[in-house]
Amino acid sequence: MPWVEKYRPKNYSDIKGQSQAINKIKKFIEEFYLGKLTRKKKKAMILYGPPGTGKTTIAHVIANETSSEIFELNASDFRDKEKLKSILRPAIEQKSLTKKNKVILIDEADGISSVDKGGLSELISLIEETTYPVIITANDVWSKKLAPLRQKCELIQLKEIDYNTIKSVLFDILRKEGLFIDNKIVTSIAIKAKGDIRAAINDLQTISKLKGKDLNPDEIKFDERNKEVDIFSALRFIFKGKPSSETLKIFDSVQMPIDEIILWVEENIPAEYSDVELAKAYELLGKADIFKKRIYRQQYWRFLVYENALLSYGISSVKKNTKIGFTNYKKPSRILKIWLNNQKTSKKKSIAKKYAELVHIGQKRALKEFPIIKEIIKSDKEIQEKLGLDEDELAYLKQE
Repeated sequence: MPWVEKYRPKNYSDIKGQSQAINKIKKFIEEFYLGKLTRKKKKAMILYGPPGTGKTTIAHVIANETSSEIFELNASDFRDKEKLKSILRPAIEQKSLTKKNKVILIDEADGISSVDKGGLSELISLIEETTYPVIITANDVWSKKLAPLRQKCELIQLKEIDYNTIKSVLFDILRKEGLFIDNKIVTSIAIKAKGDIRAAINDLQTISKLKGKDLNPDEIKFDERNKEVDIFSALRFIFKGKPSSETLKIFDSVQMPIDEIILWVEENIPAEYSDVELAKAYELLGKADIFKKRIYRQQYWRFLVYENALLSYGISSVKKNTKIGFTNYKKPSRILKIWLNNQKTSKKKSIAKKYAELVHIGQKRALKEFPIIKEIIKSDKEIQEKLGLDEDELAYLKQE
């Protein structure tokens, strides 16, 4: 039997290295069943973080701790609205036949981001109706396509597990198996797993099958995990670590456009730097932005090297005194402002399009003359009815 299954945690106390997340999860589940949900009564939570940090395991632990049946779906199993509705709706409407409660698990939500047939909107609709807690797991919760889902869910981050915690888990497994493996080997497994406890346990089980001279610590080699890095881990690496050759490569592992990475760095520099360091960091960020503009305007893609170096190694190198302790990094406020502006623009375009079709003019002309057209529409309810404006479009006219 695979050790990852044999020693999978059954209770909250069995989960190591995620105490902060577990406290938030306990509170969410308690408030759900007591009917005391805060934050506009969110009925779902997204557990997000790197692979191997225990997202799916925690969902099963929640079910065990609350004596609940778990109904599990993988996001890649459904690709459209109708299929999702036929599978998930019965699950959220029907009571469990064997247990008092039920937990809905939607695993690997990253897969649903590619759905283009209404699956994501249907999931959000079902979340609003459910009487059971919905637990969603994802590696990258900050994908743009998951933005509507984030608004409906409590976000709980699972961190990479430090190698000392992984090492203690590995030794605990060896004790239960009645096996001995050299400390140097176990330490190497824990370090090179890079926070992935599942991978570390699999490596340990593989090594445990070797005999005699094959267990010489100096002869056994492990491949380091080539993992994707989330933006929070990358920021900690830049702001709290010492600049090195690894610093230059850190953003290569972040699955996010460089323009968006710049916004994250810009937003969170003040949380880590002060005074002279802050000024120098912003100066380097400004130079990175100059290279970005030259790349776009002149198509000099070789400048990406300089942009990346300034953004990573450069900003890390100006730090003299590292801020001790955990820093809560924030999502860029400029992204929200851009999104709000895009929302306004989309309403303007949709109204102009409807008006252009009604009076038989071009949409470009309607947009150009929109300030006048807007006043005409606002002052005449009959025109509003003929255009068939929805509530959002009417609200936009009133705000302007």
